[in-house]
Amino acid sequence: MDAEKIKVRVTDGGQIIDVVVLNKRPERIQVVLGEGIHNVKCELTPTRNGRAYAGTVMGREIVYERSREQVQADIDRLNPALRKPVRR
Repeated sequence: MDAEKIKVRVTDGGQIIDVVVLNKRPERIQVVLGEGIHNVKCELTPTRNGRAYAGTVMGREIVYERSREQVQADIDRLNPALRKPVRR
């Protein structure tokens, strides 16, 4: 299974970097920056207006510029089985 990667922006210099997603939910996205022993985990939480996700890693702020609705749509598109109720 291929790991999902997303692009985040570092607010200091405006640099765009690819990060690997560990866990993706509308209320929180857990990502890993770097590879091997030099990796760093970070949690991105929605901003107050809900239009982006932000977090800090090693003193720098990173931003994932997608809204909660867009993230929920991505989750539903990637795994539609999670959305359907279980019949008993």
